[in-house]
Amino acid sequence: MKNLTLSLQFARFPGVAAHRAALARHRVQRWIRHALARDAEITVRIVGSEEGRALNRDYRHKDYATNVLTFDYAQEPVVLADLVLCAPVVESEARALGKPLAEHYAHLIVHGTLHAQGWDHETSEADAKAMEAHESDILRGLGLADPYA
Repeated sequence: MKNLTLSLQFARFPGVAAHRAALARHRVQRWIRHALARDAEITVRIVGSEEGRALNRDYRHKDYATNVLTFDYAQEPVVLADLVLCAPVVESEARALGKPLAEHYAHLIVHGTLHAQGWDHETSEADAKAMEAHESDILRGLGLADPYA
């Protein structure tokens, strides 16, 4: 396993307790470590709709809250990144998919961790397929269902 320095942060928003319960520190560390190819320092911040929307608007110029944003600062010699997950979006998606909240968080945290290491699904269809296959392998290795099946 790769070394990981993790900061896990929760903003104040309605229903934060359920998200804290789904995101026990040891679980988040496990999910990230399984997705790492090298040592990392990663901050995972769980936010409400307002903060999620503001960040997506300011940094991606898309005026809505999205499920996960990855801010990658360095990929070598260690991965340095912030992952910001919008709790209401994640919860809504999990409900729509019929998945437990923690399982959907696991997928999105793995997804964001891969982005922090240079994986990108928006560059080409081939890149999207490769990233999805890698995510599926990681999640199966964690004992979770394939999110793309």
